[in-house]
Order: sequence, then structure tokens, then C-alpha cells
Amino acid sequence: MSEHDTAPAKRKLGLGNALQPFFPAIALVLALIGAWLAWSGWVQFRSEQREAALVSSRDAVAKKIGTATSGQLAELSKRLASEPVQAALASGDLPAASSALRHGWADVQSSEVLVDDFDPLYNGLPATGFGKVGLAEAAISENKPVAAIVKDGGGPALGLAAPAMRNGARVGVAYVRLPLARATGPLDADHAADDSYLALRQGGYSVVETGDKALATGAEALATPVPGTSWRIAAGLPDAGRAPFGLGAIPCLIAAAIALLLAILAWRTGRKPSQRHAEETAARAEAPTLAQAMEQHGGAPVAPAPKVREAAQPSTGPKILIDKGIFRAYDIRGIVGQTLDMGVAELIGQSVGSLMAEKGLTDIVVGRDGRLSGPDMVAGLVEGLRKAGRNVIDIGLAATPVVYFAAYQLRTGCCIAVTGSHNPPDYNGFKIVVGGETLSGNAITDLYARIAEDRLHDAHAPGNWQQRDVSQDYLERIASDVQLDRRLKVVVDAGNGVAGAIAPQVLTAIGAEVTPLFCEVDGTFPNHHPDPSEPHNLESLIQMVKRLDADLGIAFDGDGDRLGVVTREGNNIFADRLLMLFAADVLERNPGAVIVYDVKCTGRLPGQILRHGGSPLMWKTGHSLIKAKMRETEAELAGEMSGHFFFKERWFGFDDGIYSAARLLEILASRPQSPSELLNALPDGVSTPEIKVPAPEDDPHGFVERFRAAAKFEGARLSTIDGLRVDWPDGWGLVRASNTTPVLVMRFDGDNRDALTRIQATFREQLLAVRPDLKLPF
Repeated sequence: MSEHDTAPAKRKLGLGNALQPFFPAIALVLALIGAWLAWSGWVQFRSEQREAALVSSRDAVAKKIGTATSGQLAELSKRLASEPVQAALASGDLPAASSALRHGWADVQSSEVLVDDFDPLYNGLPATGFGKVGLAEAAISENKPVAAIVKDGGGPALGLAAPAMRNGARVGVAYVRLPLARATGPLDADHAADDSYLALRQGGYSVVETGDKALATGAEALATPVPGTSWRIAAGLPDAGRAPFGLGAIPCLIAAAIALLLAILAWRTGRKPSQRHAEETAARAEAPTLAQAMEQHGGAPVAPAPKVREAAQPSTGPKILIDKGIFRAYDIRGIVGQTLDMGVAELIGQSVGSLMAEKGLTDIVVGRDGRLSGPDMVAGLVEGLRKAGRNVIDIGLAATPVVYFAAYQLRTGCCIAVTGSHNPPDYNGFKIVVGGETLSGNAITDLYARIAEDRLHDAHAPGNWQQRDVSQDYLERIASDVQLDRRLKVVVDAGNGVAGAIAPQVLTAIGAEVTPLFCEVDGTFPNHHPDPSEPHNLESLIQMVKRLDADLGIAFDGDGDRLGVVTREGNNIFADRLLMLFAADVLERNPGAVIVYDVKCTGRLPGQILRHGGSPLMWKTGHSLIKAKMRETEAELAGEMSGHFFFKERWFGFDDGIYSAARLLEILASRPQSPSELLNALPDGVSTPEIKVPAPEDDPHGFVERFRAAAKFEGARLSTIDGLRVDWPDGWGLVRASNTTPVLVMRFDGDNRDALTRIQATFREQLLAVRPDLKLPF
């Protein structure tokens, strides 16, 4: 062979010899990769085995509970058809029918045959039991025997209800309460292992839980329905972690075997002798070792510390003394340049950070709306939080519900939305969540007390700061939960608030055809004030909906946590009527669920909730107060007349105007009627929007206290939960103090125009008796 012919072979040999010193290192890396893949494959294999065993146990329990409950329902039907019960029904003797129904039925705690119109039940609430009412309504609406977990006997029990029929006509509804074990026995007998979790759930209520309750949060991913009921069995396992490169157990083990074989081959190749071995050995002897090279360069390189942005320092202008008046009932709110500046924001941040330090919480999300003062307020706030040693995740420009979402997504449990909400452009403020609870009342005033008493935590080292963008995560989470059955044409008016940066994209992602209106974020709000509860702020939206012949108009407030809706014909659908629609939808899947509403909502709302099988509960106005009541009562849904809606079912329980809009479109798209037909069919009377009257001496709370003490309303029911609400059979009126601005908030509602006029006149007389110079617009 000529020298020319052997040249390629020599080059290959030379390349192999050049790489030869690296083969042992390559073998070591391949061996480590193989070991990692093998371990991951084993972990995935064990996890898949445990999941298969848990799923098998879950399915068996679901089947047994379904069979046991179906057996009880069949027993109820059999007894209703028996001769003694039928004879008592024929004579109209419902107590005798109830007695015959339970005779010889072991363990029955109570039985009744209820009058068909349920008036005694409604009039006796809450003593008669919300669960009983909801179950009886479900039996009528479904026209068959139904079961649910109820609490009317003082504790959870198995409730059964079925139409009581006589000669093909319904004469009442039979209701039977049995021990809870009749339903939960199979789960009690089949305990989950200590490192797994099983639970029987009805709506958001876990009836019975076994195993590790710390796994409850993610157990819906493995939930399965209980046949013949509205229940489900939720199952949970510890997170085994993601497999490398998305591989399952078997592919991981195969990849591990390949990597180990390659490691052996590389090791063997590196040990083969070559004719240049001596020269290479000498060359390596002259070259510096890894240790020497590291010594020459001052040791091993150190990974760079994460960049920490220094927050802007407060301006050198005149300092503003902190004003106790900005610490409101459910957030902090003030006027920039008068009661708020960067220095005040820094003190608030350090106060919140001090509270977090006491609770052992380290990380907090911060986001802001589009107000011009937002960057300065965030800079001061972040400086104070870091001074208290807290780590700040800054998500930048974001709607308030996106800030709340980020706290869940990033598992911080803490967040602050820097927002003036629906207030004028020169306002700003802070909505604060610490440890999963929205601060309100005494918790807000305690922040002021920490500052006033100099009880602020100074950390040895400042906390970290980083930026994150969660908007895509928020969009994808909603789009994965909500998709429209048919395309709806929607106009979205953000009023130049921060919702305009994301709401159109979210509604487009769920399948709507969206036309944006005033969706450019502008903190001066040049087109109209971003408050959809004020009808005049909806005029441009109504015109655009009519011009485009759209199905619906949707409006958001300045920070995106409130929702307004107008129909194609220009009708403003008030939030209490929207809550009727939301409640009916949620109660289809969660019979008996608690629905919370504020004192400004229509008197027709509780009746609608009851007739759809829910438990209505009126409470104080205020987003943080409503969320606290939801946690206390395990409510699935809540709403306020101002347009705040709180979905716990399928969402996180915080107020979110954007998600609420998505749920509204989902409901409207699933029905055969047009959106206008469906919305206009909701029960309605004659009502006023919120009427805001300047408070005497800027003291709304003091005036309301005097009004409550002096007012006399004959023949009416008075409620003092929040202000003074007065209910008559044909309508109601309300006067309460705003917690955000120095005004009195009033609303009136009647079955007809005459009733509304009479109620307003009665209130006018009583209000002027307390303060003759009060400027009333009615």
C-alpha cells in the first residue's frame, strides 16, 4: 500500500490516539448517567406499581359505595311502593306514611314525607337543614331517588330522598336519614396506606379521609366518580418526580443498560496500548494537572451569585408621615403624594415582611396594576420586604387575580397586589395575602401598629429579588379548564386597566371571538373610569356591542378582579343576577353547597339558590371578608354586588373577574338559547344600581351607627350584618358605609316600580330625620 493510500487510515489512528486519554472520563460520565437512569427507572417502576394498586383500591371502594348506596335507594323505592305507605298517602296522613316508611328499617335516624311546596322547610331554615332542602329539591328536579351527605342531624349522615307517588301523581317527597357508615363503610374497611390517600368527596367537602392527609391537595388528579351518585373517590400518592427526558420506567431501564454498556466499551478502549503511548505519557507529564490548573487560577470557579436588584430608594422630597386612615377594612388604600409615597410603601413592605418572619414564611409574590405610581410603590414595597429578609418574586404588570394565581402557582402562600382597584388615577394601594389568608380587619390594623410601635424585623441580610412572568401559566390553566361548546362573539372593555393586557387573550384561548375595547393599559384612564358597577361606565361598551351585533359585552375594573356584563340589547346584568346563573351551574355538580353573597344582593337570590339545592348565606361586603367566610363555611362559590366572584369549584377561591368571564361564557355557550335570552330570563324586579352619597363629615361608619340607632321600619325584617338592610315581602333597601372611600352606599330593590318607590321614600324619610342636609338623589 502506498503512502498516499495509507493516509486516511493514519489520520483515523491519529484521531483515535488523540481521544484515547479522554475515554476513562467518558466511561465515568456514561456510568454515572447509567446509574441515574437505572435509579430513576426503578423509582418510576415502583411509583407505577403503587399507582396501579391505589387505582385498583380506589375503583373497588367506589364500586362498593355505589352498590351500597344504590341498595339503600332501592330500599327507599320499595318501601314507598309498599301497601302501608301507599294507604297512608291515599288518606293524606303524611306522619303515618313517615312512620310506615321507617318501620323495620334498621338504623334509620329519621324519616319524613315532606309537603311538596317545601314552604315549611324554607321558613324553618336554618334549623330545618340546608342539606335536607337541597336533597328534596334534587329529588323533584331529577324525578328519581337521590342520595347525598347531609348535616341536618348535627353531624354528617347519609340522606335519601325520592318523590312520594300515589296513582302516578306526586303527593310529596320522602326523606330518610341513615348513619354515615351506610355510605362510607367500604372506605372505612379499606384504609389507604400511610404513604397514600383515599377520600370520599361531595363537591369540595371531604366526607371521609384515610391515609396521609398531606396528599389531599393533589388527589383530584386520580379521582373517579362513585356510580349512581354525585360523589367521587379522590386518591393521592407522593410525587415521584419527573422521569428523565419524559421516559417511563421500562425506557429508563433500557437507556440505563445502553449507557452502562457504552461506559464499559469506553473504559476498555481507553486501556488499549498504542505505539505513541510513551510520547503521550511524557506530554501529559509536562502538562499541568487539573489540580495544578485550578491552583494556577485561584481554585475552582464559584457559581455566580444570583443577581439581586437593588430597589429604588425613596425620593429626597418631603417625607409623608404614615396615616392610620389608609389601613382599611380589607386592604390598604391612599392617595399618592398625600398619604402614600415610596417611603410609606417601604414601611408597609417591612411590616408585612415582619409578619411573614413570625409565621416562618420566606417567599412572596408582588405584582402591580397599570397606574403611573405603580413602579415607585413596588420599588418601596420590595425594599421593605427585602429589609425584613423576605425573598421577592416580582411578576411586574399583572391583574390582581394573576398575582393571586402566582402565589398558588409558585407555592409562596403570600402575595401583594399593588393596585388602586376602581379608584381614581391618583389612588394606589395594597391587597395582601399572608399564609394563604387575605388580610382584613385587625390583621390590617396590626400592620399599622407594627410601624407605629417600631416592631419591624431587620434581617441580617436582605432577601433576594427575582422577576417571573406567570401570564402564560395563568392563560393555559384557564384554557385547560374551560372551553366553549360554540363560538361566541364578545366585546371586552378593560377601561384601560391592567386586565386589558391578558383578558382578551384568555377569552380567545377558550374559544371566543374577542373584540378589545380600551384594552391598552393607561394609568390615566383616558376613556372612562374602570368601574363596571357604575352604569355610565358601560355606555361605550353597549354601543360597540350593538354596532358589531356581538353576543355579549364584558367589562373589567382597574385591576381585573371584578366583572360587568351587558347584553346585545344593552341591558346591564347586575352581579347578583349573574350569581344566580353561576350558582345553578355549580350546584348541578355540588348539591347542598354553600353559596355566599353580600348584603347588597337582591332578595330573590337566596330563593334561587335554595331551589337549585344550595345553601344561601348572606355576609358582609368586602373581598377579604367574603373569602374568610368561604373558608369558614367551605363554600363552593361566592359573589358580591360589586362584581367580585369567587369560585372554589374548579378554581382557587379568590376573586377573579377574568376567570369568572370564562365561566360565564362556558355556561352561555352550553345552552341552546342565545346569551340574551338566557340572561334576560333570570328572575328580576326593579332595582337601582349602587347609589353613593358623600358621608357627613367624611364619616360614613359613624353616620350608619346613628342611623341604625334612630331608624324605625314597621313590618320589616332588619339585618345589621353590614350597615342596615331592611327587607319587606315585596322588596328591600340598604344603607352601609364604604370601606374604601368616604361615602354611604345605598341600594333599593322591589318587585315592581310602586314597591321600589315606596321603599325609597321610606328610607328617604328616615335618613333625613337623622341628617336633614343629606344630599339624596332619590
